[in-house]
Amino acid sequence: MATPFDERGRSIPGIVIDLINQFTTLLRQESRLARAEISENVNRVIVGVILAVAAAVLLIPSLVILLMAAVYAIETAGLAPYWSALIVGGAALLVGVVLMLIGLNRLKIETLIPRKTIQQFQEDAAMARRQVKAEDERTEHGFQRAA
Repeated sequence: MATPFDERGRSIPGIVIDLINQFTTLLRQESRLARAEISENVNRVIVGVILAVAAAVLLIPSLVILLMAAVYAIETAGLAPYWSALIVGGAALLVGVVLMLIGLNRLKIETLIPRKTIQQFQEDAAMARRQVKAEDERTEHGFQRAA
C-alpha cells in the first residue's frame, strides 16, 4: 500500500474522495468565516445606531436652545421676529438635509457584505481549480496508476 504522501500510488477514487473531503472542510471553514465577519459588521452597525440615538437624545434639546438663541440674536440686530425665525429655521433645515443625505449614504447594505470572506473563497476556488488541473495533467501524462 502506498503512503499518503506518495501521489503516484493513489487511485482516482481516492483522489476524488480526498477532494470532496477537502472541499467540504473548506466550505465549513468559509461559512464560519462568513458568519463571523457578518456578525462583526452587524455588531458594528448596532453600536453605531445606539451611539447615534444617544447623541440625538442629547443634541436635540441643545440644538433647540442654540437655535432659539440665534433667533433672539438676529431679532436683537433689528429684524422682525418672524424673519429671524425664518432665517434660522431655513439654515437649520438646510444643514439637517445635508447631514441626513450623508448619513443615509453611509448606511447602505454594501457595508455589511463580508468582502474578506468572498475574496478568500475566490482564492480557494482558484487554488482548487489549479489542483484539479494539475491532477488531470498528471493523469494524462501517465504518472497516475489505478489501484
